[in-house]
Amino acid sequence: MAQKKHTILLAEDDQFLQRMYATKLEQSGLEVVVAGDGAKALELLKKKRPDVLVLDILMPKKDGFEVLKEVRADASLKNLPIIVLTNLGEADDVRQARKLGANDYLIKAHFLPSEVMSVIEKYLT
Repeated sequence: MAQKKHTILLAEDDQFLQRMYATKLEQSGLEVVVAGDGAKALELLKKKRPDVLVLDILMPKKDGFEVLKEVRADASLKNLPIIVLTNLGEADDVRQARKLGANDYLIKAHFLPSEVMSVIEKYLT
């Protein structure tokens, strides 16, 4: 019997990064659903039920902090692993994301896509 593909919701508004990470994730055998803004991410979360949410903070419509808050307030999503992948590196931003329920906080400039993959895989096993 075929194993169910894990689904990743990638919430990222930068088209280049969106394509790069989606390609990397798909090459690893994962199904990728992409949202270009926070409102779309919330809408897709309810429809698709991904295994992991990879979330940017600076996005149009709703930022990543608002998305975190809403996801953690939803009982059916409260255990969803959320990896924040952002360029915001200030200690206050990291603290706020953790307080709102982020499982991991990665600063884009400090991680190669392969390293981001390793963090995602940690939540899929």
